[in-house]
Amino acid sequence: MEYIRIEGCAKPVSRLMKGTDYFYHDSYDKAAANLDAFLAIGGNSVDTAHIYCGGQSEEVLGRYMRERGNRDRMVILTKGAHHDHNGPRVNKEAIRRDLSESLERLQTDHVELYALHRDDPGVPVGAIIEALNEHIESGAIGAIGGSNWTWQRLQEANEYAAAHGLRGFTFSSPNLSLAKANEPFWAGCVSADAETCTWHEKEQLPLLSWSSQARGFFTGRFSPEVRDNADIVRVFYSDGNWERLRRAERLARERGVSAIMIALAYVMNQPFPTCALIGAQNAEELRSCDEGSRIRLTREEMEWLDLSGETASV
Repeated sequence: MEYIRIEGCAKPVSRLMKGTDYFYHDSYDKAAANLDAFLAIGGNSVDTAHIYCGGQSEEVLGRYMRERGNRDRMVILTKGAHHDHNGPRVNKEAIRRDLSESLERLQTDHVELYALHRDDPGVPVGAIIEALNEHIESGAIGAIGGSNWTWQRLQEANEYAAAHGLRGFTFSSPNLSLAKANEPFWAGCVSADAETCTWHEKEQLPLLSWSSQARGFFTGRFSPEVRDNADIVRVFYSDGNWERLRRAERLARERGVSAIMIALAYVMNQPFPTCALIGAQNAEELRSCDEGSRIRLTREEMEWLDLSGETASV
């Protein structure tokens, strides 16, 4: 397993991050077994959020760490200040309340990584950075980041932090995958486009990608004729993505691997630090992710897979 460093986090962060958005109390044994297997291959970073599974994701993770006695081995990324039925809630009070509830559910007094689950461009970044720094100073948070923040807002926030002697965002968590999103998967979501990746390369800011394998687009299950998953059709069906799939399949045959492994390798071989959030729920899926994370791609292969500079890149 490879690891990266994220400023503000004292521990190395495994580049595969275990997703927990299927962690429910009634399937605790499955979640615990999945975490045991993940730790066995060297993983240590786990992604959760205040809203996942109505709070059960964090509660299951907290129970697991208490029963295994392994909190010190884990790097926890949790997220808060997601919008609700009334709209955006990226504000000091929402951050305080969500973080407090998350820590209680996780049965810990701190998290290594904390991200704002959404942005509210109507709120000045200064107020947000100041609110987050209070929790850094208290020891409740190690590093802060933005999930589904644009690079422009991240840069604005970090410029404010630098000018005021505060800690800024040291990671970002948008969607990044070989398949390019036609539109956001959920309202307020951000996918990393070419401009975003150029900024990350310049800044060398770690990117923690959700839906890093495009929600199974590269498994072979989907084709232009198969339209039984409305969300996948809406978000990922495009001429450009079918060509990316064909190229991933071709390179996979040459390498003796699968196309889904090539798709994961695309995320792992960016010219800036990356982690891939994975949803592996069984031994075979975990093995695939582990092997895919070890594949090395050249810059030329990356550009070819991504149709860089080609008119079909849509």
